[in-house]
Amino acid sequence: MATIITEECINCGVCEPECPNGAISEGEDYYVIDPALCTECVGFHGEEACQEVCPVDCCIPDADRRESEEELLERAKTLHPDDSFPGLDELTAETSPIRNPDRKNANL
Repeated sequence: MATIITEECINCGVCEPECPNGAISEGEDYYVIDPALCTECVGFHGEEACQEVCPVDCCIPDADRRESEEELLERAKTLHPDDSFPGLDELTAETSPIRNPDRKNANL
């Protein structure tokens, strides 16, 4: 699933610089995530960076946009062609939130 920011956002902006893909920007009423740039931090972190720093827990999975770990990893590779990423079978709980059962919102 892609990540969305709910209307509970307090516009603190702490999430924006944490996104490795530049997917977060200030929206009309609150911060928003561009789903075409969101990789849910697959290939980068074992937690979604925006969820980790959000003081009000308004960065949540978007149930209307489900994507596989493979799709998210491929997007990361496309967005960062000069970076090196592990293969799909090499992802771990430290490099993919999908493999981290202890992450925030793991049960959503």
